[in-house]
Amino acid sequence: MSRIPSKPWPTGIADQVEPLVMRVLAPNPSPYTFTGTQTYVVGQEDGPDCAVIDPGPDDPAHIAAIEAAICNRVVSAIMCTHTHRDHSPAAAPLAKLTGAPVVGCAPLVLNSDLPRSDEAFDTTYEPDRVLEDGEQMRGTGWTLTAVATPGHTSNHLCFALEESGALFTGDHVMGWSTSVVIPPDGDMGDYMASLEKLMARDDSVYHSAHGAAIEKPKQLVRGMIGHRRQRENQIVRLMSERARTAADFIPDMYKGLDERLIGAAEMSVTAHLIDLQKRGLVAQEGEIWRTI
Repeated sequence: MSRIPSKPWPTGIADQVEPLVMRVLAPNPSPYTFTGTQTYVVGQEDGPDCAVIDPGPDDPAHIAAIEAAICNRVVSAIMCTHTHRDHSPAAAPLAKLTGAPVVGCAPLVLNSDLPRSDEAFDTTYEPDRVLEDGEQMRGTGWTLTAVATPGHTSNHLCFALEESGALFTGDHVMGWSTSVVIPPDGDMGDYMASLEKLMARDDSVYHSAHGAAIEKPKQLVRGMIGHRRQRENQIVRLMSERARTAADFIPDMYKGLDERLIGAAEMSVTAHLIDLQKRGLVAQEGEIWRTI
């Protein structure tokens, strides 16, 4: 995981990242969010309407910064990629302020005591419309197409800006770290399939919810797929030596890992093991995993 860069971070400032896109950084930096969640305002700067993607945390200063970026435009839609607490809680107060509908991912609340290396789920999210894969939202000079990308969460969507070739990737592909996949909702098989789905596309740039814009998206996605396959092969090799619990893999797979990240590493290994089990390659007996 990358280190959080030194301050100052440009929170509360509308940064024009391409002609149809402004980015506003929320003041919620953490080991899970990097410098914070990036909200995007899509539409012509002097146009009549716009859309807001991933409004972020319910923070008054951040909501005020989004309002300033919207300026006098009508908000046609508030669109959420998924419902972790750093992405969707501002949707409801922003909808109240602007009168805009909340559209995008399906609602999802998962209560779990398992260790996480991401944010918990937003219990307040209530969309006016759930977008299916390929459905679109349109405005003056902009078109956003939903691209279903389950894996990080089962309800994750990306949004493609048809006019520029940009893809808003939420947490599926980020500009600072590999996305975490945590069972029971996170699914490694779905995640890998979603990465392959993006490899088949021709998006020119990714705007993620955390980190810098990704200017060579296919190169990054290819590397992510390779990294996950390498981890999978490592798990199979270690299991061929002896049966193990998920925790038993950590010392061999994550040399010198920060103790605070051990629980998250175990969940990542578990996600791989569950996927291997679904494919008939390993079996589980209690807490023990073994090859078949």
